[in-house]
Amino acid sequence: MKYGVVGFSGRMGKEIIETFKEKGHELVYMLDIENELVDGEPQVILDFSRPEAVKKTVEVCKKYKAALVIGTTGLGEQELEMIRELSREVPVIQSYNFSVGVHAMRKIVKLLSGILKDWDVEIVETHHRFKKDAPSGTAILLKEAIDREIPVHSLRVGGIPGDHLVIFGDVGEVLEIKHRALSRRTFALGALKAAEFLLNVGKPGMYDFEEIIFGGG
Repeated sequence: MKYGVVGFSGRMGKEIIETFKEKGHELVYMLDIENELVDGEPQVILDFSRPEAVKKTVEVCKKYKAALVIGTTGLGEQELEMIRELSREVPVIQSYNFSVGVHAMRKIVKLLSGILKDWDVEIVETHHRFKKDAPSGTAILLKEAIDREIPVHSLRVGGIPGDHLVIFGDVGEVLEIKHRALSRRTFALGALKAAEFLLNVGKPGMYDFEEIIFGGG
């Protein structure tokens, strides 16, 4: 595929480029705060940058009629509405996490929340010191799966790619569900799976990453 990366000079942007290169895909568009480099027409744009980049990302997708895979966290309602509007013209996948393991965890947490209705629940998420938003998009994803008001604790330490812990507790016992990302490669591989899906589906619309990896349900 011919693809573009918004935030290509960032940590996640570099990981995406390396992962896609290994699979033989062609990088034809790159955008960051200081540079816009064009060497062809992208079929899909990948954006794992900052919320303020969404407006430009949407413009680029419309210009090239390119599909969009967006994993940016900290999005507000204005950015989400721009993405939804874009999905009327091109296929889009928006997710706060592109790890298969995290989405498996979300399914487990949702199930446990229904079973352990009277238990206390809290979430602890830990990321690298450079992460701007808190709580993380993944913590929000997990909290939505639990579907009740619970505390979320955010730690920013060193170079940790991402740890998420959900703790269920009763008076006499504790149940913990934890996911640890060992590197950003897992997110890049998920983004690749999403991009390949969008090119195959072809039709405009908002598509769910969890349905892609688990087949819905």
